[in-house]
Amino acid sequence: MRGVGIIEFGGPEALQLVDLPEEHAGAGQVRVRVHAATVNPTDTYLRNGSRAAMLKDVPPPHVPGMDAAGVIDEVGPGTSTDLKVGDAVFAMVVPNGSHGAYRESIVLSADAVTRAPAGVGHVEASTLPMNGLTARQSLDQLALKPGQTVAVTGAAGAYGGYVVQLAKADGLRVIADAAPADEALVKGLGADIVVPRGADVAEQIRKVCPEGVDGLADGSFQSEQAVGAVRDGGAFASVRGWAGTGERGITFHRTSVRDYDHRADLLAGLREHVESGAVTLRVAATYPPEQAAEAHRRIEAHGVRGRLVITF
Repeated sequence: MRGVGIIEFGGPEALQLVDLPEEHAGAGQVRVRVHAATVNPTDTYLRNGSRAAMLKDVPPPHVPGMDAAGVIDEVGPGTSTDLKVGDAVFAMVVPNGSHGAYRESIVLSADAVTRAPAGVGHVEASTLPMNGLTARQSLDQLALKPGQTVAVTGAAGAYGGYVVQLAKADGLRVIADAAPADEALVKGLGADIVVPRGADVAEQIRKVCPEGVDGLADGSFQSEQAVGAVRDGGAFASVRGWAGTGERGITFHRTSVRDYDHRADLLAGLREHVESGAVTLRVAATYPPEQAAEAHRRIEAHGVRGRLVITF
């Protein structure tokens, strides 16, 4: 079975086709014939050795990938699930050794997999799980009520875009940042107010919301530069683990999507938002597995709007 992985850490050229043994679904598991696996920045950290300490006792090949979409081709014995062979599904994958989404087939816990949105292809469906769940977790942590205001930095990115759309679905007022070239995109995602992107983002947000926002989801990792936009006693969610300073009674949350593994119920909620039109799926380009290195080069160059997807 083909996969894309690394034997030694390095640049994009370290990615290579690898031959992986066939695996079968056990009790409580399903096997997915993967047709699409999204490329995310976190995949590059696995490849370049930034997370080598997490893999010191795990033999190569190391297969990246946290997003998979495909078709159920095996249900493990005694597995309690309404999924059946032939169902189009999508799932978040937490990589470990060769267990990553860049492979033709993967065995997953049944409670981590759900049906893909109706009328959506595998490529589009694969862009939703990891970033969608991350956005969902940040909003859950901020715990805002309908009518309150949330700010989103990095709103043109995958995580930021999903935060904007899910926040609107939650009944929140959304202030989002954007570079001039992305302003129309971010407005199209549903942001109520768009402010200029930059190091002075807190000042820009305060211009349109002088009292400060109730919560902020920091998708552009601006941390100290962004926290000034939050009102006293508000909330701040960081996807880079920034714990803040405890200033002004602000509650700081560290968003870690791995905590939302095995949450097929939340994936189903994301599916419903796609089917209702509240959430849109954005694909920038697709690549065969032989060109996975090029996908990594492109994502590391930054500026991609939409997701890059490896197709099997």
